[in-house]
Amino acid sequence: MIIGNIYSLQSWLPEELRQAIEHVKQHITAQTPVGKHDIDGNRLFMLVSEDATRPVDERKAEFHRRYLDIQIVMRGQEGMTFSSLPAGKPDTDWLEDKDIAFLPEGEQEKTVVLSEGDFVVFYPGEVHKPLCAVGKPETVRKVVVKMLVG
Repeated sequence: MIIGNIYSLQSWLPEELRQAIEHVKQHITAQTPVGKHDIDGNRLFMLVSEDATRPVDERKAEFHRRYLDIQIVMRGQEGMTFSSLPAGKPDTDWLEDKDIAFLPEGEQEKTVVLSEGDFVVFYPGEVHKPLCAVGKPETVRKVVVKMLVG
């Protein structure tokens, strides 16, 4: 897992991640429609969304096998719960078809608060629970870059 801000990228950030984030900065605006936007076919694409946060106990944890996520908050604030321990057995396993599996929660969950411009990178197998409310639920506009790595 890597955390940062798109307006202050660190020099040690891997170049492929840096390029993907720069692409978002150059091509995504407040007027960009919600939905999937290709960058490099199925190898690299973006999902633009506007979703409501919910209390953490109403959110499910997830992980992926083939794609890493770069989750970037463009507007609003969300809690991002994560686990640094391996994923347990999922209760919903769509890894083969949709590269996502869900479980009620990760082991020893921790939460970070992401605001406008903040990003977090989750590698395959890293458990995370996005869109957790920070205080009152609110609508968050975000971009999730999906990068094929496995």
